[in-house]
Amino acid sequence: MNPLYGQMPVSIFERMSLAAARHGAVNLGQGFPDFGWPEAVVEAAARFLREASNQYAPSRGLPALREAVAAHYGRQHGSELGADHVVVTSGATEALAAAILALVEPGDEVIVMTPAYDAYMPLIRRAGGVVREVALRPPEWRVGADALRSVVSARTRAIVFNNPHNPTGRLFEREELEAVAAVAREHDLLVISDEVWEHVLLDGAEFVPLAALPGMAGRVLKCGSAGKIFSLTGWKVGWLVADPELASVVARAHQFLTFATPPNLQAAVALGMSEGDEWLPAMRERFTRARDQTVRGLEQAGYRLLPSAATYFQCVDLPASGIALDDERFAALAVERAGVAVIPLSPFFEEAPVRSMIRLCFAKRDETLDAGLAALARARTLAAGG
Repeated sequence: MNPLYGQMPVSIFERMSLAAARHGAVNLGQGFPDFGWPEAVVEAAARFLREASNQYAPSRGLPALREAVAAHYGRQHGSELGADHVVVTSGATEALAAAILALVEPGDEVIVMTPAYDAYMPLIRRAGGVVREVALRPPEWRVGADALRSVVSARTRAIVFNNPHNPTGRLFEREELEAVAAVAREHDLLVISDEVWEHVLLDGAEFVPLAALPGMAGRVLKCGSAGKIFSLTGWKVGWLVADPELASVVARAHQFLTFATPPNLQAAVALGMSEGDEWLPAMRERFTRARDQTVRGLEQAGYRLLPSAATYFQCVDLPASGIALDDERFAALAVERAGVAVIPLSPFFEEAPVRSMIRLCFAKRDETLDAGLAALARARTLAAGG
């Protein structure tokens, strides 16, 4: 048995979702929406299932989707990309895995900013890499060049950067992007930039891709997700975008992971992306409305919140809300006694975890949110002073 996986705990998302099912609780933990997908894209997938190929797609992805992804970023960011910059993967997590396995050699060090998506560190270690953690701290969760420089060594190979940021809901400012870019340029580092939440922007916020900064286009490997763009997370259609030489190296790792992604789903995503970006304003408005509904309900119940500028996640400060329990104990109380599943933030760290925060997902229908918010009000009553 590989000790890396044999000793690894079940992911916090799986653990809390299983608890939600066991206790019949509202699941505001795992981050998937129950609304918002464009019906035309779903209908196209069903049509392609019957009318188009159901055999292996080209490993790098259908040309139509690779071209559509390149064109999309041209419209959105003015990026000069072609299909040779794009590798289609089975979800953005596979894009991350392929990039890490392709580029990280045994003994290489990789910087990860925590709290971090829980796949980063196991993937780095599976490639033989060494994780160097830089912990961001609430309530600002800011990243600075000095903190990054403090962990750089002669063996540092790459930085994993996530913007917009899961689990905090932060959209990093230009100054912070410049800090990451400066360290990468100074030390000739690659940056695996997890940008899957790039379109889930609230309050009119604007996203700047890291590759757009000076000197970064040739060293950034961007991971994107149709699942996040179209609210179709179960389709597991993602991509990696990079300089063609880097993309080709990652494609060689990808061919020995999933090899290819379902062609009918790729074709449907290509159709949706090729028809323009008209879905984006409505999607953002709907998520903003759900965020606002969540904020109102939580504040009325006495909770104190951190700002959420992007993603569909809201962080709650337990001590400021009058709750003495740590995040794990509160999450257990909430699901077992109040009927709502949330996510504690401490599992997103390895060193000196923050134990005073929980995260919940607001990408839910109004009735689901109302039920979850009522349950969270009960949870606070049960936990306050506990």
